[in-house]
Amino acid sequence: MEEIEVPLEQTQEHVQHHALHDGGGSKLINLSAVLSAILAVFAAICALLAGHYSNEAMIEQIKSSDQWSYYQAKGIKSALQEFRLDINTADEKKAEAIKNKIEKYKEEQEKISESAKEKEEASEKLLHYHERLAMAVTFFQVAIAVIAIGVLTRKKFFFFMGSGSGLIGLTCFISFFFL
Repeated sequence: MEEIEVPLEQTQEHVQHHALHDGGGSKLINLSAVLSAILAVFAAICALLAGHYSNEAMIEQIKSSDQWSYYQAKGIKSALQEFRLDINTADEKKAEAIKNKIEKYKEEQEKISESAKEKEEASEKLLHYHERLAMAVTFFQVAIAVIAIGVLTRKKFFFFMGSGSGLIGLTCFISFFFL
């Protein structure tokens, strides 16, 4: 999976430009510039973590798939031994050795199945982390964009809406630590 990028650098620069070149500027514009910079930092951190957990989830899923392939290989070996058993029923020593192999393969399959299921669960958990962080990134990006609209239009409404979106993003980010 691709790493989530935060394509709001130009918007961030525009907000900071307005804050610096506003002839003293309003407090709201200065606050907007600082808030959007902080939100951009959180967005970058969340994007980095989301990419990491996405990659880890995929690695665990691949490991799980490998385990299921190994499980199938043991099943095929067991089926071949059962076929040999059908052919070699006259020789009791051979038949007993084949039965032991079949039982060994079945036991190995149980262990492999448990391992594969554990890896699937780990993958799902990591993917859930990724989803929560990606949601936080989205809210941070929306917040930065709406705050920038507020700076351009000089309307407090947009500043508060952007701040609300940033707060939701921060809530998603903090809730990630409690998953």
